[in-house]
Amino acid sequence: MKVFTTGQVAKICKVAPRTVSKWFDSGRLKGYRIPGSQDRRIPREYLIKFLKEHGMPLGDLEDEAMAKVLLVGQDQVLIENLKTQLPVERSFRVAVAASGFEAGLQAESFHPDCIVVDFSIGRIEALQICQNLRRNPEYTEVILIALLPDDGNSNSFDRSTINETFKKPFDVALLAERLKTLIGSRKELVR
Repeated sequence: MKVFTTGQVAKICKVAPRTVSKWFDSGRLKGYRIPGSQDRRIPREYLIKFLKEHGMPLGDLEDEAMAKVLLVGQDQVLIENLKTQLPVERSFRVAVAASGFEAGLQAESFHPDCIVVDFSIGRIEALQICQNLRRNPEYTEVILIALLPDDGNSNSFDRSTINETFKKPFDVALLAERLKTLIGSRKELVR
């Protein structure tokens, strides 16, 4: 478990160390004192909860505290339902890309933990996105989930690039729970 000093918290929050001490002493920022000393220590999870509760930016903590999901697709109902199931206040950020080109740009800037590819954008384009991501060494550890249409075709393709598949129609809540489990096994999400 990572802990911070009041000076480190002050830098993260861009305030004076005395302000952090006041937050701590008033009980708003949880932590502990080092025995035999007046030094305060704030565990990472308490700092993240404090920042979220007060609407403060997470700064450098965002990458380790937030689960980032990139959804590649155009189904607005699916997009809105997934955003509802994975809200920011539950440590999730969801970005959306409508095409393979946009997915590449988003992956580069957003650095997602998981990419969900809706094959209804086109089977060839969806497969190309998956293959391109797996070829790039930066994305070999990214969780890749395919949403397959229920069109009666037997989806015969190389699934070695994909971690999991969901066949439409499915309950978005089940997808959200699976994302929480998969990402949660790799990251310590603070709720």
